[in-house]
This record gives sequence, C-alpha cells and structure tokens, in this order.
Amino acid sequence: MIDKAVFLFPGQGAQYPGMGLDLAEISAEAKKVFDTASAVLGKDMASLIRDSDAETLKRTDISQNAISIASLAAAACLKERGIVPMACAGFSLGEYPALCCAGVLSLEDCFRLTDSRGKAMQAAIDRIKADSAAPGMAAVIGLAPEQIEALIAQWKTSGLSDLYAANINSQKQVAVSGSAAALEEAEKRFKEAGAKRVLRLAVAGPFHSPFMKEAADAFAPALEKAQFMDPAIPLFSNVTGKQIQSGEEAKALALRQIVEGVRWTDVEAAISGLGPNALLEAGPGKVLQGLWRDTGSEVPCYAAGAAADIDELLK
Repeated sequence: MIDKAVFLFPGQGAQYPGMGLDLAEISAEAKKVFDTASAVLGKDMASLIRDSDAETLKRTDISQNAISIASLAAAACLKERGIVPMACAGFSLGEYPALCCAGVLSLEDCFRLTDSRGKAMQAAIDRIKADSAAPGMAAVIGLAPEQIEALIAQWKTSGLSDLYAANINSQKQVAVSGSAAALEEAEKRFKEAGAKRVLRLAVAGPFHSPFMKEAADAFAPALEKAQFMDPAIPLFSNVTGKQIQSGEEAKALALRQIVEGVRWTDVEAAISGLGPNALLEAGPGKVLQGLWRDTGSEVPCYAAGAAADIDELLK
C-alpha cells in the first residue's frame, strides 16, 4: 500500500509529444490542469502538446510549460485516485510543479512563472548560441561529486575559471557548465583525476550557472509579482538540498536556482530521512527513477507519468 509517497517532478529533457493527454482523458482533475494552463497561456496547450514534434518541444520556451502541465496532470490524477504526497521535490524546472503541489503556488501562478522563465531562458540561450565559442555542458562520470567540486574550486585558484558544477545528479554523475575553453581544458583534467568519461551534452545552454544571469534578471520581475505561500507539506530546494521553510524562502531560491547548481543527491538524502515507502515520478520520463536507483535505497521509485503507470500502481 502506498500511504507514504513522495512525488518527484522531472526537468527538461523528459518531454515527448502527447505527454499527459491520456491523463486528461481519464481524470477530471488532470483535465482541469490542461484547461487552466490554456486559459492562463492563451493557447490550447493540449493541441500544442499533441501536434508538436519532438524538436519543437525541445525549445525551452515551449518545454517548460508543456512538462509542467504533464507533471501537474499526473499529480492531479494520483490525488484524485487517493494517492496523496507526504512531500515533494522537483529537478530543475520540476521544482515549479513541486511548488504547486506543496501549495506554495497556485496553478495559475505556476504557469505564469514557467512561461516567463522559459521565455527568459530561451532568449538568453539564443544570444549565447550566437557566439562561435559558446559555453555548454559536459557530464563527468566516475568521480564523486565532492571530488569534482573540490577540483573546480582548486582549479579556479590557479586560473581555470568559468567552470561550475551544474547538476549533481548522483554519486556516479555530475554535469558541469562552462565556457568552451574551460570545458576543453577540464575534460583533460577530469580524466587525469580518474574520471571514466567526460561527455559533452547536447543541451540548449549552460544551465544552472552564472552564464544564465541574463535570464535570471529577465525573470525577476515576473517572479516578484507571484504570490508564494508557505509549504503545506515538506518541499525540498535544488539550491540547498534542504527543506524549504517558507514562501519567502521559496521565492528567493527560485531566482537563485537559474544561476546555481542542482544538488539532487542532497535532495534525495533529505527525502530518505522522511521514511517514505514509495517515490513516484509524477511526469514524463524515467530519469529520476534512475537517479534514485543510484542511491542504493530499498525504497522503490515508480513511474507515475502516464495513465497506464497509475493504473499499474493502483493494482
């Protein structure tokens, strides 16, 4: 019986055409999520998600809204069927559905913010990509996160700047953001330090690093207008890895999150401390299930982003 569930919400990269539409067909509450998003954003989001190809959905200014809708539709369907979260957390963009799920944001404000955030980030990315030596990201595999962060700090003192630990995904993998020159040099150095592989990532930009300051500055006015309530259930921050205590704190962290790293391993450790009997990835994809398996926890993490997944859970 799943009576102590933690909802996890995925970030960008999890999207696919048609995601969440099956939930709207079986759940009145999930359909309300789509209808609310369409009203707030001024377009039929069900049609956009249904008709867009994978390449279109990759755009940051489209994927942030689309993933948030699919994720919140999954959460609504789960709640409608009696599976209520004891806590929640989201990876990067996924923090916005988590804020909504925890009662910090209304559905309307959640979609206003993901829309503004996606547009601000897309504009920054478009300008960054115009540079022939544009910054990017790389995955470092085989070094512990603590070692990677220590190496980056050490190299910075000796002149290798513009390199940041962006996504601390697991004890096996960390994604770093950096300038083109810094990534090229860091690849050699990480391998010398014992990394098994260093892989350049085909992502839109150098996320979760100071390179995204332009996006944070553009997003700040929209964030300031939104009302942030205190969390009704435990909610964990990407920036600190710790439980968020107030709406005021949540708002400040939402701005910092654009330019600071995702401390997902710390979030997972904090979740473990609550003693859940299941984690549910409420949204598209299976990335967070894989990262949870890397912790070695015996607590299962189930897919819960599609109607068939939720039917299976209820069995």
